[in-house]
Amino acid sequence: MTTATRARLGAAGAALSPDRAGRWSIAAARIVLGLLWLQNSGWKTPPDFGMSTESGLYKFTTYAVENEVFAPYAFVVRELVLPNFILFGWMVLLVEAALGAFLLIGLATRFWALVGAAQATAIALSVVATPGEWSWAYYLMIAGHLAIFGAAAGRYAGLDGVLRPAWKRGDSRIGRLLLRAS
Repeated sequence: MTTATRARLGAAGAALSPDRAGRWSIAAARIVLGLLWLQNSGWKTPPDFGMSTESGLYKFTTYAVENEVFAPYAFVVRELVLPNFILFGWMVLLVEAALGAFLLIGLATRFWALVGAAQATAIALSVVATPGEWSWAYYLMIAGHLAIFGAAAGRYAGLDGVLRPAWKRGDSRIGRLLLRAS
């Protein structure tokens, strides 16, 4: 927020403006979540993503059926995902790697924060009823993604903050789209 905007808004503007510690904290949360997804994509190994050995991503995906949390979700996993598991595995790997990379550099952060919340929800629906799983890990992942969405975390120590002024000045569709996604 610019000084002129703060002056125009008065005390309300000061309350809306995050302080330096707040900006660095939300940037750190964004970076940590990005690293989490990059690290998580490392054990999703092609070509069969654990299907032949019933391990890895395949094993965790089957938990959605074996330890059902939400019947419609278990149905989709059983009838659509597992029969097409190799395609699903590639989609998960690519989405999670992109999610990690985009959060790490802070580009289109609000969009990727929503993708992260959706992905964390899908993981939770697969494993929270599995013995030995700590369900709060998934709830915290969802909350973290919603926090970086709400705070527009890429605007702090991220490319969103660097590129937003150019996107605002420009007249391209991609610029307008990125402006909304940031």
